Amino acid sequence: MAAPITQLEHARAGNVTPEMEFVAKREDLPVDTVREEVAVGRMVIPANRVHAAGRLEPMAIGIAALCKVNANIGNSAVTSDIESELEKLHTAIHFGADTVMDLSTGKNIDEIRKAIIAASPVPIGTVPIYQMLEELGGDIEEMQPQHFLDMVEHQAKQGVDYMTIHCGVKYEHLHLTTNRVTGIVSRGGSLIAKWMMAHRKQNPLYDHFDDLCDIMRQYDVTWSLGDGLRPGSLADASDEAQFAELDVLGELTQRGWDRGTQVMVEGPGHIPMDEVAMNVERQIEICKGAPFYVLGPLVTDFAPGYDHITSCIGAAIAGQAGAAMLCYVTPKEHLGLPEREDVKQGMIAYKIAAHAADIARKRKGARDRDDALSKARFEFDWNEQFRLALDPETARAYHDETLPQDTFKSAEFCSMCGPKYCSMKITQDIRNMADAGELVQLDAPAEPAQQGG
Repeated sequence: MAAPITQLEHARAGNVTPEMEFVAKREDLPVDTVREEVAVGRMVIPANRVHAAGRLEPMAIGIAALCKVNANIGNSAVTSDIESELEKLHTAIHFGADTVMDLSTGKNIDEIRKAIIAASPVPIGTVPIYQMLEELGGDIEEMQPQHFLDMVEHQAKQGVDYMTIHCGVKYEHLHLTTNRVTGIVSRGGSLIAKWMMAHRKQNPLYDHFDDLCDIMRQYDVTWSLGDGLRPGSLADASDEAQFAELDVLGELTQRGWDRGTQVMVEGPGHIPMDEVAMNVERQIEICKGAPFYVLGPLVTDFAPGYDHITSCIGAAIAGQAGAAMLCYVTPKEHLGLPEREDVKQGMIAYKIAAHAADIARKRKGARDRDDALSKARFEFDWNEQFRLALDPETARAYHDETLPQDTFKSAEFCSMCGPKYCSMKITQDIRNMADAGELVQLDAPAEPAQQGG
């Protein structure tokens, strides 16, 4: 029998890998807890052996770990180049991205990905069908199963740590989408659906799942089982098509584990607030605790240009309910290819959502930074408040718009209230009065006279 080569197989054998030790320190968890969670499939450590030999700093995705955030970057057939993508990568990591997906669909995909992997200390994910389609000239009907297998192996050799593959979209599910408002919104899901309709055959990625497992196991690439039939609007949320695919993903999760591969499962993109927790809980049950990786979800559809906000609301709810990783949405969602500032805004929104989820889930130490910032705020320690802020540059800039001089960094007020109306300053004055003995107990009011009867 071959020696274990994936993190899952090592964990099952009782082995603690260097990656598990690194993760345990980052998460402030006992290393045995990390090993046990990986062994049962509730935690994944996306660490392709090729990338792990370079700059990769191992991280964990799972219910026992802190809630993670993924940032999507990548070029398109319309715009972007290597320099732009590296700028987006650095921006995403600077603002706290735990993983980054390269979703390039344009030219020079190999060169862009090579540069991204070489520069990235965080795991890199991809959707292999995009590059395969580019190499086929955009005609998905021309795909043969071997084309896809070859592309997965090619990207695995490059060092890709996890891959979104839409294995769960089956031919018999397609009719369930015909009455949807927004149809099939997953790019990968729609491409596979078109192939199946053109050939009147079952999904070749489902049929060749075991072959794909063998490739991914060789490099310890983590599955990100794609939600090709995810809802693209509130009107389509939690419908038969979505849940039919989820049942298949539950089956494939077990098959992936049986073949020694790490597995996480992708989740829906548009869900009303009152259905978010139910969706997370249903995935956890059907996929036996495999980490849930959700896009958004967007809780309203009427705010294009602000979908990073509408979606981070759903993301916070999903994280509290047990989602292990949140895929950010930028202000450009539904509108265009995000640039550097869009990446920043998406990351800020989603770090807030993930952090709020960790606090709600009572993660050890999750609130320490909040409490330290609150203390600095009450003490008018402006520089410490800026230092602890999620985005120090923006916090400082907003303060300095009206009070830029250095002397105001020690002022006991800001421009909102001024020196006379600051509630925190007034509170401090009250406490000083109490310490000086100026607060005395008031006499209790006299009891009202009893009315005789």
